[in-house]
This record gives sequence, structure tokens and C-alpha cells, in this order.
Amino acid sequence: MPFRFVHTADIHLDSPLRSLALRNRELAELIGDATRRALVAIVDLCLEEQVDALVIAGDLYDGDQTSMKTARFLASQMERLHQAGIHVFKVRGNHDAMSRITQELILPPSVKVFGGRAEAVEMRCGTLDIVLHGLSFAKPHAPESLLPKFRQPTPDAVNIGIMHTSLAGAPGHDTYAPCNIADLHGWGFDYWALGHIHTRAQHPGARTVIMPGIPQGRDINEAGSKSASLVTVRDDRSIVVEERATSLAQFERIPVDLSGVESWHAAVEAIERAMGVERDRVVSEHLVGRLMLHGGTPLSWRLRRDRDLLLAEVEQRAEGLGRTWIDKIELGITSPSEAGPRASADPVLELGELMRDEVLDQHGIRQAVRELVETVRGDLPPEARGFGGDSEAAFEAFLDRLLDEGCEDVLARLKPGVSGAD
Repeated sequence: MPFRFVHTADIHLDSPLRSLALRNRELAELIGDATRRALVAIVDLCLEEQVDALVIAGDLYDGDQTSMKTARFLASQMERLHQAGIHVFKVRGNHDAMSRITQELILPPSVKVFGGRAEAVEMRCGTLDIVLHGLSFAKPHAPESLLPKFRQPTPDAVNIGIMHTSLAGAPGHDTYAPCNIADLHGWGFDYWALGHIHTRAQHPGARTVIMPGIPQGRDINEAGSKSASLVTVRDDRSIVVEERATSLAQFERIPVDLSGVESWHAAVEAIERAMGVERDRVVSEHLVGRLMLHGGTPLSWRLRRDRDLLLAEVEQRAEGLGRTWIDKIELGITSPSEAGPRASADPVLELGELMRDEVLDQHGIRQAVRELVETVRGDLPPEARGFGGDSEAAFEAFLDRLLDEGCEDVLARLKPGVSGAD
């Protein structure tokens, strides 16, 4: 008789979908409880597959949670599992350590929350002896590896370790309980149920080491399909891992090539086609897309100048597609080179050349923008700081794009006429 469990982490219960809540109230109301819906999907998966256990590898909560509505919702979901005879094994992550609910919430007896000292819980499933090892964050910060604190594997049993860790480090994530992948494989546990890094990964080696990723993305930096792991330990102790979708809303970047497009209508049609293709591709109920317009088009000036009008029209087209929402429009478009002798050059184009060749390269301008960006970045939580790249070179490239796009936006508003407009 196999032992089956669902492995998830980083649910961040009641964490808002940050990029949309202020701009689109309807969308915020529709999927503002997306993390709750993700947890419901995970519980539904446990019930449908009739698993033996649910393993939560940290950050069930999203920080200093005080809402009793959150507590009641969580208790109701755990009760569903309890009534079905499904055990829950949970460790606290860095966000859980900050949550008051962690200390106050009363959960069914089938829910095991590991404490600040390493513990091992034994189960019997058919012919298999199962031992689940766990260790929680006692405080929001864990600068040293937790691995040496775990117990050694129990001989002749299937050993499953549950740990919240940043591993060797990941962009956008602070260091928590750092750990080497090779050391995990060498510890002797059959399966490592990890959490903390929001991108799904299976780390190859002698053992099965899974980081399931976040089950519901919260902004464009957590794009793509999100999931949990359905794990089967067979009677011969071989392990099979299946990825199962959990997210209500899926963030995606949608590239749209507008090269040579000369009319506003044609541009909107091209955008709608790209949204439709992406809508058909995504597996989540809702698509939240960021439009990435690129290519050389005589509409460049107008699209930049009237970005608000473009967004309104595109949102209407998205509504027609159904369950499709627009997060933002990013303009990487360019204007075709102007023909004609230098003497008759457009003065706005001359201003653009002056800005790019002399003004933007001045150290003071770039430094002022750099300081502004660094201030904004520093005020954001760690998981939201990745917009400027994960290296100094990437950050410099980000500043280049920011300055260039700012220049183009200024020029678009100065342009007296727009070629190619309908």
C-alpha cells in the first residue's frame, strides 16, 4: 500500500495581489482572496486523491496576521482534512514566525505543527514505516543552517524531511536557514519537502529534493503556472512526484510585435490576438497579462502619448475574451527613422537626440534616478525587490531602459502630429 501526500509551501494566506489592488477594484474584489482559493484547491486535491497527509513547508501565513477571519477560514479547511482522516504536517517559516495566529489558533488534533526543536513523527502505511522530520523557525530570522539540528534518518523507514530554507540563495529572497543541496542529498532522507523560494524546482541527486514554489503568484515577478506536488511513495520505496495546478490567477508577460503596423485599429487587433493565444495557453482560471509591445511602428508617438486610451480599449477587448485582465502595458516600440535632409529635421527629433546624447549621459541625471530607484526598492519587502534585476549589470541595464523610456514618453507628448493614425 503506497504512502501518498501533497507537498506545498509559501501559501502566504491573505497576501494581496499587490500590482492590481489599487488600480482595478473589480479585479481586486474578484481575486483578492486568491491565496485562500489556492489553499482550497490544495485541500480539494488532498480529498480527491485520498492522500494520507498534507505537508506544508512554511509560510502558510503572510506576516503579522491578526485577522480572526483568516483564522476561522484556515481552521475550516484543516477540519475538512481532519474529517477525511488526512494528517497535516507543518513547519513555521519566517513569515509564520511573525504571525500572531501561529500562537493563538487552535487546530484539529490531526494537524502537527513542528516546534523550534527537531522532532520526528512515525506513521505506518501498509508495509511502509514513515518518519516525518520537521523543525520550525522560532524567530523571523535564521542566519544559520538548520540541517545539523535534524535527527538522523530512521533505519529501514521512509524518511521525509520538512524544511524552510533559502538553500544557497535566490534572487528576490533574503537568506534564511541557508543550506547546500549536496548536503541535503547526503543526509539520508528519502524526500526533502522544502519551502521559501517561490519558484518550483526539483534538485537532482541521490534523493528527491523538491521546492514546490508558491501555489498562487501575487504579481508579474511570480509569473507562470503555480502548483503543488502530489507525491507517491511506492511499496518498493521508489518515489513519484506529480505537479498539480493550484492557482486561481496566472500572471504572464505577453509579447506583441507591432513592427510595420500603421493604424491604431491594426495595433489593437494585434494585441487582442496575442491575448487570445495566451488565454488559450494558460491553465489557471484567470489570466493577468502584462503587454510587452515592441517593434518599429509609425504609431510609436501616438501609442506613448495615448497610453491611457490604449489601456482602456485593450481592457475592453480583454473583457470580451473572458477571465482576462491587463496588469500593465510596457512600451518597447520605436519610431522608424525619419527621412529627408538634416535641415528639415523635426525639432522634436532634434530635442530627442540632444536628450539622449548629452542630457541623459550626465552623471548627475543618472545618479538622481539611481537614488530614486534604490529608495523605492529599499522600501519594498524582499520578495518584491527583483524588478531591477539580480546583478549590478542588470540594474544598470534597467536604469538605461528607464531613462530611455522616460525620454520617449516626454517626446511623445511634444509631438505635434502623429503619422499613421486612424
